[in-house]
Amino acid sequence: MNRLAMFDLTGKVAIVTGGYHRIGRGIAEGLAEAGANIVLCARNSQRCLEACEEIEKMGVQTLGLRCDITQAGEISEMVRKTVEGMGRIDILVNNAGVGGSEKAILKMSEEDWDYTVNIDLKGAFLCTRAVVPEMIKQGGGKIINVSSIGSLIAFSNMSAYCASKGGMVQLTKVMALEFLRYNIQVNCLCPGYFYTPMNEKFFASEAGRRVIQRNIPMNRAGRVEELKGTAIYLASAATNFMTGSCLVIDGGQTIW
Repeated sequence: MNRLAMFDLTGKVAIVTGGYHRIGRGIAEGLAEAGANIVLCARNSQRCLEACEEIEKMGVQTLGLRCDITQAGEISEMVRKTVEGMGRIDILVNNAGVGGSEKAILKMSEEDWDYTVNIDLKGAFLCTRAVVPEMIKQGGGKIINVSSIGSLIAFSNMSAYCASKGGMVQLTKVMALEFLRYNIQVNCLCPGYFYTPMNEKFFASEAGRRVIQRNIPMNRAGRVEELKGTAIYLASAATNFMTGSCLVIDGGQTIW
């Protein structure tokens, strides 16, 4: 296998949850640039379809599906339609997530907590449970769980988010151990602050610049395209002997 072939995803099929925007979109585009066919799923099916139209311009096949990842029945239907439309599932990117309610623990309701944990952690469990049987049938696969530096450091008023992302790291390790026998590698991404359409104005403000200067040694937030190479790496044959690992991409924020 030559060096370029090792990262070639041509003919592979990748599901990216919450993949129509922000970090998920960057990951989906990176996998498509490496040749993978892309399935985007989220609660907003129209946004998925619009993103698929753009990604198809890279010369790959796409499929946009509505799916609430907190509902096992909807996930099963998404998997069925993926296999029916694409023939297989080689890569699962558990990316969908929310920041949740930014409240102190003593002011957080049970509903606030459940909303965040169900999307950020339970959703990854349910999607993996539904997809892995298909990977077993074909002899293997790759799972990329998207966590956060919130799994490593604490953010005030973000208890549900940090707990969920910390749980994602441990879930990654357990998945890796349990799926070894099936030739399925499971690894985790822990991004820090990244520029997205939703936060660009904030990071361009004086308050945003202070946040960056105070927290990030590289003195800037990340660009979504800077996640593409890492996603390709984790989805490729280059990581056939790597499982249960977490890669931190944060401009050095967790050094301090």
